[in-house]
Amino acid sequence: MPDQSAEVPAKRRRRTRQETESDLLDAALRLLERDGALAGITLREVAKEAGVNHGQIYQYFGDRQTLLRAAIGRILDTTSLKAQSHWDKPFIERRRAMLRYALERTEPLRLEALLALDGVPELTLFPELARTKEALERDRREGAIPEDADGLVMHAMTAATYMGYCIFRESLARDLCLEPEELDERAEAVYDRMLQGLITGAGEPGRRRT
Repeated sequence: MPDQSAEVPAKRRRRTRQETESDLLDAALRLLERDGALAGITLREVAKEAGVNHGQIYQYFGDRQTLLRAAIGRILDTTSLKAQSHWDKPFIERRRAMLRYALERTEPLRLEALLALDGVPELTLFPELARTKEALERDRREGAIPEDADGLVMHAMTAATYMGYCIFRESLARDLCLEPEELDERAEAVYDRMLQGLITGAGEPGRRRT
Protein backbone atom coordinates (compact mmCIF):
# COMPACT_ATOMS: atom_id res chain seq x y z
CA MET A 1 0.00 0.00 0.00
CA PRO A 2 1.16 3.55 -0.71
CA ASP A 3 2.56 5.46 2.22
CA GLN A 4 -0.37 7.54 3.46
CA SER A 5 2.01 9.63 5.51
CA ALA A 6 3.71 10.98 2.40
CA GLU A 7 3.41 14.72 2.23
CA VAL A 8 1.01 15.99 -0.45
CA PRO A 9 2.59 18.81 -2.53
CA ALA A 10 0.99 22.14 -1.81
CA LYS A 11 -1.10 23.55 -4.63
CA ARG A 12 0.62 26.48 -6.28
CA ARG A 13 -1.07 29.76 -5.44
CA ARG A 14 -2.56 31.54 -8.42
CA ARG A 15 -1.02 34.94 -9.05
CA THR A 16 -3.19 38.01 -8.93
CA ARG A 17 -3.43 40.28 -11.96
CA GLN A 18 -1.26 42.85 -10.20
CA GLU A 19 1.41 40.23 -9.46
CA THR A 20 1.29 38.93 -13.03
CA GLU A 21 1.65 42.41 -14.51
CA SER A 22 4.56 43.10 -12.18
CA ASP A 23 6.27 39.84 -13.21
CA LEU A 24 5.78 40.72 -16.88
CA LEU A 25 7.28 44.18 -16.48
CA ASP A 26 10.23 42.73 -14.57
CA ALA A 27 10.73 40.19 -17.37
CA ALA A 28 10.64 42.90 -20.04
CA LEU A 29 13.30 44.90 -18.20
CA ARG A 30 15.51 41.81 -17.76
CA LEU A 31 15.31 41.05 -21.47
CA LEU A 32 16.12 44.62 -22.35
CA GLU A 33 19.15 44.61 -20.06
CA ARG A 34 20.33 41.24 -21.35
CA ASP A 35 19.84 41.72 -25.08
CA GLY A 36 19.97 45.49 -25.55
CA ALA A 37 17.35 47.86 -26.86
CA LEU A 38 17.96 47.37 -30.57
CA ALA A 39 17.59 43.59 -30.25
CA GLY A 40 13.91 44.23 -29.61
CA ILE A 41 11.53 42.20 -27.51
CA THR A 42 8.27 40.46 -28.32
CA LEU A 43 5.29 39.81 -26.09
CA ARG A 44 5.80 36.05 -26.39
CA GLU A 45 9.41 36.37 -25.25
CA VAL A 46 8.36 38.43 -22.25
CA ALA A 47 5.62 35.95 -21.35
CA LYS A 48 8.07 33.04 -21.53
CA GLU A 49 10.64 34.91 -19.42
CA ALA A 50 7.98 35.65 -16.78
CA GLY A 51 6.56 32.11 -16.82
CA VAL A 52 3.15 33.41 -17.86
CA ASN A 53 0.75 32.12 -20.49
CA HIS A 54 1.28 34.27 -23.57
CA GLY A 55 -2.46 34.85 -23.82
CA GLN A 56 -2.38 36.77 -20.54
CA ILE A 57 0.19 39.27 -21.74
CA TYR A 58 -1.98 40.12 -24.75
CA GLN A 59 -4.95 40.45 -22.40
CA TYR A 60 -3.10 42.78 -20.02
CA PHE A 61 -1.03 44.87 -22.43
CA GLY A 62 -2.39 44.28 -25.93
CA ASP A 63 0.77 45.25 -27.82
CA ARG A 64 4.46 45.83 -27.33
CA GLN A 65 4.14 49.61 -27.24
CA THR A 66 1.73 49.47 -24.31
CA LEU A 67 4.09 47.10 -22.48
CA LEU A 68 7.08 49.39 -23.04
CA ARG A 69 5.17 52.49 -21.91
CA ALA A 70 4.16 50.62 -18.75
CA ALA A 71 7.78 49.58 -18.16
CA ILE A 72 8.94 53.20 -18.51
CA GLY A 73 6.29 54.26 -16.00
CA ARG A 74 7.38 51.47 -13.66
CA ILE A 75 10.98 52.71 -13.67
CA LEU A 76 10.11 56.38 -13.33
CA ASP A 77 7.72 55.66 -10.47
CA THR A 78 10.49 54.00 -8.47
CA THR A 79 13.29 56.47 -9.22
CA SER A 80 13.71 60.20 -8.94
CA LEU A 81 16.40 62.82 -9.23
CA LYS A 82 18.66 62.79 -6.20
CA ALA A 83 18.37 66.58 -6.12
CA GLN A 84 14.82 67.62 -6.89
CA SER A 85 15.98 71.19 -6.31
CA HIS A 86 17.56 71.06 -9.79
CA TRP A 87 14.52 73.03 -10.98
CA ASP A 88 15.70 75.97 -8.90
CA LYS A 89 19.16 75.96 -10.45
CA PRO A 90 20.22 77.96 -13.54
CA PHE A 91 20.22 76.41 -17.03
CA ILE A 92 23.75 75.00 -17.08
CA GLU A 93 23.46 73.38 -13.65
CA ARG A 94 20.08 71.82 -14.55
CA ARG A 95 21.52 70.25 -17.68
CA ARG A 96 24.55 68.93 -15.77
CA ALA A 97 22.19 67.35 -13.23
CA MET A 98 20.18 65.66 -15.98
CA LEU A 99 23.30 64.19 -17.59
CA ARG A 100 24.38 62.69 -14.27
CA TYR A 101 20.89 61.35 -13.60
CA ALA A 102 20.66 59.83 -17.08
CA LEU A 103 24.01 58.07 -16.58
CA GLU A 104 22.62 56.43 -13.44
CA ARG A 105 19.29 55.41 -14.99
CA THR A 106 19.69 54.41 -18.64
CA GLU A 107 16.75 51.95 -18.76
CA PRO A 108 14.02 54.54 -19.48
CA LEU A 109 16.11 56.00 -22.32
CA ARG A 110 16.52 52.59 -23.94
CA LEU A 111 12.80 51.93 -23.69
CA GLU A 112 12.02 55.36 -25.13
CA ALA A 113 14.41 54.61 -27.99
CA LEU A 114 12.41 51.46 -28.78
CA LEU A 115 9.16 53.43 -28.76
CA ALA A 116 10.70 56.07 -31.03
CA LEU A 117 11.86 53.38 -33.46
CA ASP A 118 8.34 51.93 -33.39
CA GLY A 119 6.97 55.37 -34.31
CA VAL A 120 4.70 55.60 -31.27
CA PRO A 121 2.92 59.00 -31.52
CA GLU A 122 2.13 59.10 -27.78
CA LEU A 123 5.85 59.12 -26.86
CA THR A 124 6.81 62.27 -24.98
CA LEU A 125 10.36 63.03 -23.91
CA PHE A 126 9.43 66.15 -21.94
CA PRO A 127 6.52 65.31 -19.62
CA GLU A 128 7.22 68.44 -17.52
CA LEU A 129 7.49 70.87 -20.42
CA ALA A 130 5.41 73.56 -18.68
CA ARG A 131 7.83 73.55 -15.77
CA THR A 132 10.74 73.66 -18.20
CA LYS A 133 9.31 76.75 -19.89
CA GLU A 134 8.94 78.47 -16.51
CA ALA A 135 12.57 77.69 -15.65
CA LEU A 136 13.76 79.00 -19.02
CA GLU A 137 11.84 82.24 -18.54
CA ARG A 138 13.49 82.64 -15.14
CA ASP A 139 16.87 81.96 -16.75
CA ARG A 140 16.23 84.73 -19.25
CA ARG A 141 15.13 87.21 -16.57
CA GLU A 142 18.12 86.43 -14.36
CA GLY A 143 20.66 86.42 -17.18
CA ALA A 144 21.44 82.69 -16.98
CA ILE A 145 20.78 82.54 -20.74
CA PRO A 146 20.86 85.47 -23.22
CA GLU A 147 17.60 87.30 -23.82
CA ASP A 148 17.58 86.29 -27.50
CA ALA A 149 18.46 82.64 -26.82
CA ASP A 150 16.20 79.91 -28.23
CA GLY A 151 15.77 78.32 -24.82
CA LEU A 152 13.40 75.55 -25.81
CA VAL A 153 15.64 74.28 -28.58
CA MET A 154 18.70 74.62 -26.34
CA HIS A 155 16.83 72.41 -23.87
CA ALA A 156 15.93 69.92 -26.63
CA MET A 157 19.42 69.71 -28.14
CA THR A 158 21.17 69.28 -24.80
CA ALA A 159 18.65 66.56 -23.93
CA ALA A 160 19.31 64.82 -27.26
CA THR A 161 23.04 64.96 -26.49
CA TYR A 162 22.89 63.26 -23.09
CA MET A 163 20.17 60.82 -24.15
CA GLY A 164 22.14 59.69 -27.19
CA TYR A 165 25.36 59.47 -25.20
CA CYS A 166 23.75 57.29 -22.53
CA ILE A 167 22.15 54.96 -25.08
CA PHE A 168 25.40 54.43 -27.03
CA ARG A 169 27.82 54.82 -24.10
CA GLU A 170 29.14 51.26 -24.04
CA SER A 171 29.59 51.12 -27.81
CA LEU A 172 31.37 54.48 -27.77
CA ALA A 173 33.71 53.30 -25.04
CA ARG A 174 34.60 50.16 -27.03
CA ASP A 175 35.21 52.11 -30.24
CA LEU A 176 37.41 54.65 -28.44
CA CYS A 177 39.23 51.94 -26.45
CA LEU A 178 38.33 53.63 -23.17
CA GLU A 179 36.89 52.37 -19.93
CA PRO A 180 33.28 53.61 -19.62
CA GLU A 181 34.10 55.46 -16.40
CA GLU A 182 36.97 57.35 -18.05
CA LEU A 183 34.75 58.17 -21.01
CA ASP A 184 32.06 59.49 -18.65
CA GLU A 185 34.53 61.84 -17.01
CA ARG A 186 35.78 63.17 -20.31
CA ALA A 187 32.28 63.35 -21.79
CA GLU A 188 31.08 65.44 -18.84
CA ALA A 189 33.95 67.88 -19.42
CA VAL A 190 33.09 68.20 -23.12
CA TYR A 191 29.39 68.52 -22.36
CA ASP A 192 30.17 71.31 -19.94
CA ARG A 193 32.11 73.17 -22.63
CA MET A 194 29.16 72.71 -24.99
CA LEU A 195 26.84 74.23 -22.40
CA GLN A 196 29.17 77.16 -21.84
CA GLY A 197 29.32 77.69 -25.60
CA LEU A 198 25.53 77.82 -25.80
CA ILE A 199 25.47 80.59 -23.22
CA THR A 200 28.30 82.69 -24.65
CA GLY A 201 27.44 82.11 -28.30
CA ALA A 202 23.62 82.14 -28.21
CA GLY A 203 22.01 84.48 -30.68
CA GLU A 204 25.02 84.41 -33.04
CA PRO A 205 24.40 81.39 -35.34
CA GLY A 206 26.49 82.84 -38.12
CA ARG A 207 29.50 83.79 -36.03
CA ARG A 208 32.77 82.23 -37.14
CA ARG A 209 35.34 81.47 -34.49
CA THR A 210 39.01 82.10 -35.21
